[in-house]
Amino acid sequence: MHPFDLRQMILEKHAQHVVLIHFPIALFIAGVALDCAAQWTKRQALGFAAYTNLLLAAVMALPAVVTGLVAWQWALEGHRVRGILRLHMVFGLASTAVICVVWWIHFRARRRVGGILPNYRLSLEFVGVALLAITGHLGGFLSGVNM
Repeated sequence: MHPFDLRQMILEKHAQHVVLIHFPIALFIAGVALDCAAQWTKRQALGFAAYTNLLLAAVMALPAVVTGLVAWQWALEGHRVRGILRLHMVFGLASTAVICVVWWIHFRARRRVGGILPNYRLSLEFVGVALLAITGHLGGFLSGVNM
């Protein structure tokens, strides 16, 4: 086993998901932090940076979900989902939904004149961060990192 074996990196049964999942997690958390900073300082540049991070998080969440489903089909041969894997899938899909909804809220606000974001979005963003943390924790158990 070599850490830079390209064939192993591409053909490993769950490697793509494990690599891709870090992008939406980091982008969403950074987007939430930037949105909080923008709300606090009233700086539009921070708001734009938050929007960009949230957009990229939503875009990158889709291949992460697809590769997760492919890993389930490939590694487990489509066996019935139960236990930690079921929880990981439920929280992962919920996280993806929240990421996309948060981006949609920001997108709609940017299209409106004035571009005022609703205050409830911050609560939704914190729920999204919590869901991502739980999903990642469960994924760590599945990958053997948390054992």
